Amino acid sequence: MSADQPSEPAGKSLFSLQRRERLMEELRAHGAITVRGIAAKLGVSELTIRRDVNILADAGLVSRVHGGATLPSPLDRSAAAGRQSPHSYSIGMVVPSLDYYWPQVISGARAEAEEQNLRILVRGSAYDAADNRRQVQALLDTQNIDGLIVAPDMGGERGQELLRWLNALPIPVVLAERRSPAEIPAHRLEWVATDHAFGAGMAVRHLWQEGHRRIGCLTDSSSPTSPHVVRGWHQALDALKIPLEGSVHEDSARQENGDRAGHFDHVLELCGKTGTTAVLVHSDTQAVAFVQHCVDRGLAVPGDMAIVGYDDEVAYLAEPAISAVRPPKQYVGKVAVQLMAARLAEGRMRPVHRIELNPELILRESSLGAPRVPANGGLQESL
Repeated sequence: MSADQPSEPAGKSLFSLQRRERLMEELRAHGAITVRGIAAKLGVSELTIRRDVNILADAGLVSRVHGGATLPSPLDRSAAAGRQSPHSYSIGMVVPSLDYYWPQVISGARAEAEEQNLRILVRGSAYDAADNRRQVQALLDTQNIDGLIVAPDMGGERGQELLRWLNALPIPVVLAERRSPAEIPAHRLEWVATDHAFGAGMAVRHLWQEGHRRIGCLTDSSSPTSPHVVRGWHQALDALKIPLEGSVHEDSARQENGDRAGHFDHVLELCGKTGTTAVLVHSDTQAVAFVQHCVDRGLAVPGDMAIVGYDDEVAYLAEPAISAVRPPKQYVGKVAVQLMAARLAEGRMRPVHRIELNPELILRESSLGAPRVPANGGLQESL
């Protein structure tokens, strides 16, 4: 639906959205509906169904015919898209970046879409809820999409309003690497996401097994992933009986005036005071910079400071190469398309699916070997 369409009276909007979803399901099942038949089936007036058909047609989701509606034909779709398309359904995909992390997600989605005979239309956005909505609306207005895969910004009031809007769309929506928070009852949204907390826990346990007894965490609160990484770090410290009090946790988003070197010096000062000999760093671009800074300050990696990155986009390029947690990015895209294909095929009778995928830990030189000076002052504890 267009963002500038008049809103419906409070109390009726949810039923209206459910009704339009039923219309779309009937169309996918039978290819066409009659206003009279669907009005009788749903127990509403024919005028109400005509209004629903007009709204869906304005969004490019159906084609109006005398007395009813049909799904847009392949020729209709190809005319709207400017090319012929033999695919059964078209899926829009909006991601916040086309040059970091997300290209592999897109690659997995495209490969699975080809397997499923689906057409996928990708738009790049930003980590900004308003721009996310603009890009989704552009797909709705011009591309006749049947479903949507999106990685929205969920921060603040705009992010929460975006989630509510996505949940209210009359087409299926699958979130990629995002989860709706508990305070937003987005009961229709499905998602596939990496269990980043599990990945952080793997990294902490690896560093513990290498002999580190104080393990810090360096993250960036502007990233949607970092809160999950911090949660996994907390949980792993608790499980290993490492006191959270006195453990180093710094947020790079709070560095003053973009002074990365000063921020890293502050982190190293805290590590020295607390006996911290290992740090989990999100993302691995920041891990690369931190390794370089340690080397520039005369610290040996991993001897004086062991480091594990998160994302595994560029960690292997560092010197020394950095161990990193690797999310299954291609599988996030693949499973998102699988969820969408199943939803389009089965309709509202299919239960809502929300899937978490485990990452893997890729071990490299930056975290292997015991610390030179154990955090407990020289007496290494047994594992």
